[in-house]
Amino acid sequence: MERHARTLTPFFPALTLAILALASHAATPPPKNIIFILSDDHRWDWLGFMPEAPDFLETPNLDRLAREGAHLRNAFVSTSLCSPSRASILTGQYMHHHGVVDNQRPEPSAIRFFPEYLQARGIETAFVGKWHMGHDSDEPRKGFGHWAGFRGQGDYADPTVNINGARRQFKGYSTDVLTDIALDWLRARAGKPAFLYLSFKAPHFPFEPAPRHRGRYDRAPVRRPPTMANTEDNYEGQPRWMRERRYGIHGVDHMETGPFDNDPVPSFDDLFRRYSEAVHGIDENVGRILKHIDGADAGHSTLILYMGDNGFALGEHGFYDKRDAYETSIRVPMIAWAPGRIPPAGVVTGLVQNIDVAPTILDAAGAASPTDSPAMDGRSFWPLLQGHPIPWRDHILYEYYWEWNFPATPTTFAIRTDRWKYIHHHGIWDRDACYDLQTDPSERHNLVAIPHYQSQVASLRARLFDALEASGGLTLPIFRPAGEPIHDRKLPR
Repeated sequence: MERHARTLTPFFPALTLAILALASHAATPPPKNIIFILSDDHRWDWLGFMPEAPDFLETPNLDRLAREGAHLRNAFVSTSLCSPSRASILTGQYMHHHGVVDNQRPEPSAIRFFPEYLQARGIETAFVGKWHMGHDSDEPRKGFGHWAGFRGQGDYADPTVNINGARRQFKGYSTDVLTDIALDWLRARAGKPAFLYLSFKAPHFPFEPAPRHRGRYDRAPVRRPPTMANTEDNYEGQPRWMRERRYGIHGVDHMETGPFDNDPVPSFDDLFRRYSEAVHGIDENVGRILKHIDGADAGHSTLILYMGDNGFALGEHGFYDKRDAYETSIRVPMIAWAPGRIPPAGVVTGLVQNIDVAPTILDAAGAASPTDSPAMDGRSFWPLLQGHPIPWRDHILYEYYWEWNFPATPTTFAIRTDRWKYIHHHGIWDRDACYDLQTDPSERHNLVAIPHYQSQVASLRARLFDALEASGGLTLPIFRPAGEPIHDRKLPR
């Protein structure tokens, strides 16, 4: 059990009480300051207060947010890849609607971002950090009155940041530098309605902690998940591409085949420990944000929403990456903190996604998108955070399109309920997958060909394609190859 005293279960069919709850929600004044903090590749379970986290992991400030606010335990992305996920956060749309399908190309010119609608309400807006829609551009984007972004992945050390059109190199560690810039902007906006989008590079691969933290966990035990082993038991009945991927750029057997392979990837032990140290550095900087809010006595007028842009496998199924539809890839940490508005020690158990962030922040700010703006696929979970039970979704959708740059992961569509997951692989001669997450949370036993489960498999498949068809998600785009292909594959030992 998590260390929370209250559970907010969002499934509530009684229409009358739902209307009363929404009326109460509408009477709550919006917070003056909204801070959205996004990390990169932060796993859902790498939080100190989580029972699934490594015992040694220290995240006291994120723990505080959860203790004094609400933890959204079942938060997911609709595409587990940097640029598409960030576009879904900013638009409230699935990838097949916003059109950002990989990390190589910039966002379409007609795309709309929710901070534009905040600006229309007179709220000052700022973006600080990693944008990553189009590798080569750090130019200011629409919706933000203040811009401090870097190109592509940026640098962990001494990053160059485009400040409102002028590039400047900073000395120091990226997470610290971005927090410095964000705090300067917040201090200058004291007393004014403001929205800050703080987007960290960390803990994105190659995992690089702050110099002061490197080696902090050198003696920490390294956890190797059971599905990491290259055994018949782990791959019996699973799709073939899973086992093949472990020998590609995102697999553990690509990583650890010996010094003569000239592979720049570190050992798994080093990967595991540096990742944890980078997460600890994020937590320290979240603490700096909280210290500023405490010092300004602004907690009563502030909403903080923290999340990861996608998950990351640390050995599960022989992977170290995301993109696929397995839990470690699509599930993310999400915490909301707003003293006086969000009751403390809450756990939201409903299925929320990155497409819900835009409508939720607009709802919290008392703003709305214009009638001529593109429709959002997500919906606001702001009432759930405040303890108001409302009807909610019973499944999430996932989509990922095969990339020329990283060809090991096929085009993937998936549906996940509170218990079941069905994964369809498009364009390859392979099997699909179905898992009972209640009895098999590590997704080790594929039920797709088991006779006893055929009605369940057929039902999930139909629900998946019905939902995709209704949303217009069955038309796949084809683009010219762009960027560098990383298709080297080691041979099985």
